[in-house]
Amino acid sequence: MFPDEASRYRAFLRQFTANEAAVRAFVRRLVPARADADDIMQEVSVVLWEKFESFRGDGDFRVWAFGVARFEVLAWLRDKGRDRLVLSEKIVDLFGAEAEVQEPRLERQREALEHCLGKVAPEQRGLLMRAYEPGARIAALARESGRSEPGFYQWLYRVRKLLFDCIRGRLAKEDNS
Repeated sequence: MFPDEASRYRAFLRQFTANEAAVRAFVRRLVPARADADDIMQEVSVVLWEKFESFRGDGDFRVWAFGVARFEVLAWLRDKGRDRLVLSEKIVDLFGAEAEVQEPRLERQREALEHCLGKVAPEQRGLLMRAYEPGARIAALARESGRSEPGFYQWLYRVRKLLFDCIRGRLAKEDNS
């Protein structure tokens, strides 16, 4: 299928980087903890690379990657089966099927969010993104921004509202065209 290893590698990277966020979101919807999703994504990445030779170039990489991800989640569940907080395989299959159906809508929402985030001034966008990182300290971010803590929360609320309105407007415009 690929003339050499370098072209195979480039083709894989193009497909993987274009779809990684969607596959990660898919995995994240199926497992309860972000750390577990990160571990599973590492395995998914390895399996996708190892099996990329069998991927049909005219196929839908995202659908194929979702299938691999679902099997990796099921393998993780099997390994964690002793833990009472883990979902059953039947539930994961149900969630996985629902996630695949919802993916086109979620992808449109992600694209709209990226577009709308692009309208936020870079320094404000950086502050916003840092506020949602795991372990973020709002008090420190508030001081850094020159706001009181309540003032920072108010600023976050206003920015989220602006983003929500922008996303909703963009999606509505797409639906009407």
